[in-house]
Amino acid sequence: MEGGTARGAAFFDLDRTLMAGSSAFEFARASYRQGILTRRQLAAGAWANVQFRLKGSTDAGTDAIREQIFTLLRDVPVRDILRLGPEVLAGILPRVYPQMLRVAYEHQDAGRPVYIVTAAAHELAEVLAHVLTFDGGLGARSEVLDGVFTGRPDGPFTYREGKAAAIRELAAREGFSLAECWAYSDSESDLPMLRAVGHPVAVNPDAELGRVAREEGWQTLRFERLGRRLTLAGTAVGALALGGAGSLMVSRRRTPAPPQRTRWLR
Repeated sequence: MEGGTARGAAFFDLDRTLMAGSSAFEFARASYRQGILTRRQLAAGAWANVQFRLKGSTDAGTDAIREQIFTLLRDVPVRDILRLGPEVLAGILPRVYPQMLRVAYEHQDAGRPVYIVTAAAHELAEVLAHVLTFDGGLGARSEVLDGVFTGRPDGPFTYREGKAAAIRELAAREGFSLAECWAYSDSESDLPMLRAVGHPVAVNPDAELGRVAREEGWQTLRFERLGRRLTLAGTAVGALALGGAGSLMVSRRRTPAPPQRTRWLR
């Protein structure tokens, strides 16, 4: 509380919320070029990326990706992963939605810190948050021993209830009032995070989240059109991705409808 006013923050999911598609697309390509990822893993990841962009995340799919990531990272030096950063960011940044950046910066201008909350690697979340001038990033942590990833998780996985837990922990530490916080996501899997705050917003929502948002009167933002095109072109995209892209992931209050620009955020 500052000056008797509850302090809020804004939390943004990454994939299909802050950016088009999966952030792992560029991570996989960079990993392949550096010999961390095999061509077979790249091919499997490419198709997973198409499916993700068409349908959003699923529990089974995310669990599989989590296991793949920890297996992939086993015995890899941390510095090798960090060195992928420039190439990964070069691919991610053009995919960031300018509409969502404006929303995030309006929150900051209104006095609310903004955070990325993602199932992607914590290192990626922090680096991207820094580049975007956000206030921080929360992601999946991998255990490190003597500068090398062990292949085991280091704390809860920031997915579904894990994201909500991470937000609550940060809010308690920083003194945020969850009732004054905002959260943005595209996926039903993030319902715990969205319901943890006073102002949930559905962004390019999957079918289930879209249904919940309509029933509960949540604000909805839509500007992702790729899914419709991929319905017809998914196979072709997957085939093209084999040449140099993939997606193995390291990676009930009514919200007022927003008028234009900053007035709806204040």
